[in-house]
Amino acid sequence: MNTSDFSIRHIGINEDSLQIILKELKTETVQELIEQTLPKDILGQDKLNLPKALSEYDMLLLSKNLAGKNKVFSSYIGFGYSGTITPSPILRNIFENPGWYTAYTPYQAEISQGRLEALLNFQTVISDLTGFSLTNASLLDEGTAAAEALHMLYEARNKSKKDSNKFFVSEEVYPQTIAVVKTKAMGLGIEIVVGSHQEFTFDSSFFGALLQYPAKHGEIFDYSDFISQAKDGFIRTVLAADILALAVLKNPAELGADVAIGSTQRFGVPLGFGGPSAAYFACKDEFKRSIPGRIIGVSKDKHGNRALRMSLQTREQHIKREKATSNICTAQVLLAVMAGMYAVYHGSEGLKSIASDIHLKAILLKEHLSSIGFNVSEEPFFDTIKIYVTEEDKTELKKLFEALQINLNYFSQGIVSISLDETVSDERFAILLSLFLKFKNTEFKKLSAPIEPNIPDNLIRNSDFLTHEVFKKYHTETEFMRYVKRLEKKDIALNYSMISLGSCTMKLNAATEMLPLSWMEWNAIHPFVPKDQSEGYLTMLSELETYLAEITGFAGTSLQPNSGAQGEYAGLMVIREYLKAKGEGHRNIALIPQSAHGTNPASAVMAGLKVIVVKNLDNGEFDIEDLKQKAELHKDHLAAVMITYPSTYGFFDTNVKEIIAIVHQAGGQVYMDGANMNAQVAYTSPGYIGADVCHLNLHKTFAIPHGGGGPGIGPICVAEHLLPYLPTIKAPHNEENRLSFSSSPYGSAMVATISYAYIRMLGYEGLKKATATAILNANYLKEKLASHYEILYTNKHGRVGHELIVDFRPFKNLGIEVGDIAKRLMDYGFHAPTVSFPVAGTLMIEPTESESLEELNRFAEALISIKQEIDEIADGTYTIEDCVIKNAPHTLEELTSNEWHHSYSRQKAAYPLNWIAEKKFWTSVGKIDDAFGDRNLICTCNPIEDYEN
Repeated sequence: MNTSDFSIRHIGINEDSLQIILKELKTETVQELIEQTLPKDILGQDKLNLPKALSEYDMLLLSKNLAGKNKVFSSYIGFGYSGTITPSPILRNIFENPGWYTAYTPYQAEISQGRLEALLNFQTVISDLTGFSLTNASLLDEGTAAAEALHMLYEARNKSKKDSNKFFVSEEVYPQTIAVVKTKAMGLGIEIVVGSHQEFTFDSSFFGALLQYPAKHGEIFDYSDFISQAKDGFIRTVLAADILALAVLKNPAELGADVAIGSTQRFGVPLGFGGPSAAYFACKDEFKRSIPGRIIGVSKDKHGNRALRMSLQTREQHIKREKATSNICTAQVLLAVMAGMYAVYHGSEGLKSIASDIHLKAILLKEHLSSIGFNVSEEPFFDTIKIYVTEEDKTELKKLFEALQINLNYFSQGIVSISLDETVSDERFAILLSLFLKFKNTEFKKLSAPIEPNIPDNLIRNSDFLTHEVFKKYHTETEFMRYVKRLEKKDIALNYSMISLGSCTMKLNAATEMLPLSWMEWNAIHPFVPKDQSEGYLTMLSELETYLAEITGFAGTSLQPNSGAQGEYAGLMVIREYLKAKGEGHRNIALIPQSAHGTNPASAVMAGLKVIVVKNLDNGEFDIEDLKQKAELHKDHLAAVMITYPSTYGFFDTNVKEIIAIVHQAGGQVYMDGANMNAQVAYTSPGYIGADVCHLNLHKTFAIPHGGGGPGIGPICVAEHLLPYLPTIKAPHNEENRLSFSSSPYGSAMVATISYAYIRMLGYEGLKKATATAILNANYLKEKLASHYEILYTNKHGRVGHELIVDFRPFKNLGIEVGDIAKRLMDYGFHAPTVSFPVAGTLMIEPTESESLEELNRFAEALISIKQEIDEIADGTYTIEDCVIKNAPHTLEELTSNEWHHSYSRQKAAYPLNWIAEKKFWTSVGKIDDAFGDRNLICTCNPIEDYEN
């Protein structure tokens, strides 16, 4: 065994296990299985042109070498990104902890109570600071949050505004936010009007407005009159507010706004060349049915104990499909947890102290600059000083400051601005001031007057925030560390057991891939630094783009979309721009099969396309005749078909090339959803098959951890004819941009280092082996389970792709739902596979390549044991009212209580198989009452007893 070969660490099946699996599958070789699984006409792609695989040690050396090419300057650029201090207990216990970063989205609430509490903390922070009672558990970034607000308010227009399609954006909004909002408006047919909020003329053609608070160059404007006039005209307002500034500024709700959005990057989240960081979205309660993203709410379990869950899940947009008003199906959970914990660690007084210290340092700098002759803006500000300069002086200032590794903001004509943050120590402040003194060739002089805050009295915050005890108890590292550990122990993550979620590809997130994220050379780079300061990033990102294009068989890549759903939307917008350039902008129909990924129709709507559903046959295959009819019917307006391949039903349609030919012949483009790319890599590719564009979920196939529901990256790869329409890369974004999908030029750039390392360490042979093993493991589980359950879709050889669908609908007549099976699996120590998607009443299982034969067998044994428990209900041994399945999950409190009222034993409830005792996971709550949580929507930290009356 070559111990330096990363593939033996990443892939869970060794040679001995492989022979056992092949025997079970009745095949001689892996290649034979592949030929029985993938259609013959899509196999045969040439060997990928990728670098030779690196050992883990060599990968760390390469990462260090690339990191060394980044220059870590002191950046006072601002524009929505600030230097921040990640408290070491958060860095060590959350950011670097697989118990937090390898968890899945908390759909199975009983085994996600730790994450859910951390997210409830986050929501409470946002609610308290913005003044709104309703907030979600994070969005992707500030730009996309603004775009989501635009769409929500557009759909929620007052009856008198149904013909209004203009949205005002203040010129004081960050330019990258404006660019993302403009892109969103293009797909929806909304007209964006950018101008001065002080000169804006209100009229009936407008339905909404976006303002920045404080403004992009730091001014604190009193928007009260603007918002009041807007309200009189039924125009709703969005305030993009600096979350740290809200510790000392009057909150958006008090100003009268309808929505507040922004970034929480300032709360201990590294810069990371622009991402990932959690955006926030808070609004009035009237929008609770249309707010995008996920809401964590308070409910109770079957014992009456307080329990948390994701509330109002039926309003999640990928469930609504083509009726969606958003395509958001993920969040930035790991970053939201960090931001929420930053507030827990510091508390209200700590946040006020940090904000006040920054503000007073900014005032001090402003007074010194004024005293030595700089023309400084006299507008009130929080942390950013605006200096009016000639272009000649700007050039000289830039030269002087960059020589001492300091970045200021030089992006606006005739202006230099300096944004301070919590990293500005007294020493760094002195260096900053000394350079301005040097520029003016003058000596330091003490100021004659004492320094006072310059926030207007009517904009000073007087309301309390973070009064709940969680923000008061954990300010010592000892107590904080224990609190975080208590929460972690309430969750199942990949460091505990297999998470076999179909379409979600929960594979190993290797430590070697993750370690560099903690290095300052990667995580402390502002996204808008000059190119010569980010050479390591630009080299890594460029190479990753090339590798992904090679793997997908396409001509180019954009890494900008920062989630899979954003990638879908970006790919469709690229297609639309291409069609417009051809003079075919009228093409607005998207054909989407029933077997497509759930976000596909939602993304099509976001891109301004009309969705026409194509049928699937009973065996799961694409209905070619239905496609032909609809392609012919809509050939004059057909823009695209969206295909998930292999399909969400878990196998490869044999007629995929015919599908592509039909759509191309009708004048449409072919979009391939990359959610299931783990079954393609190195054996075939979207480009080889004949598609025009695909997105990739780097948090699936390419090993970025799910982080409890995010971060993700959803880059798009395109054929050569679409290259001119990819998102443009500017720093910051400006009017030259055609399309922009995230606030930073490269989206969530920092975590792209993970996928880069994944590809470099596996190389072509390792990637090919990973794909083969994913298919191997799925077919092994299929064989193990097929004699106990019905497997819904297989190809003519009886094979599945990299996932399989197990049907639990036959047990519905016994009173057993698939959700009951999900809860019972918790008693066996497993997170449930994907429930009721894409077929209601089923589990979709994807074991990935990283699991061992022992873990596959344990999972199969658990499901087989559950089948025996079902049989015991069918034969009358136990009633449906009093059986282990219906009462699952069983808590330790329940099992150790003095009274036991069930006909089955405590051992049967807790330890149905011998090996469980060694691996037992106890849920902290029993089965949760979902309906109660939706009827009593509470999304902040107050205990439910406070509201029951």
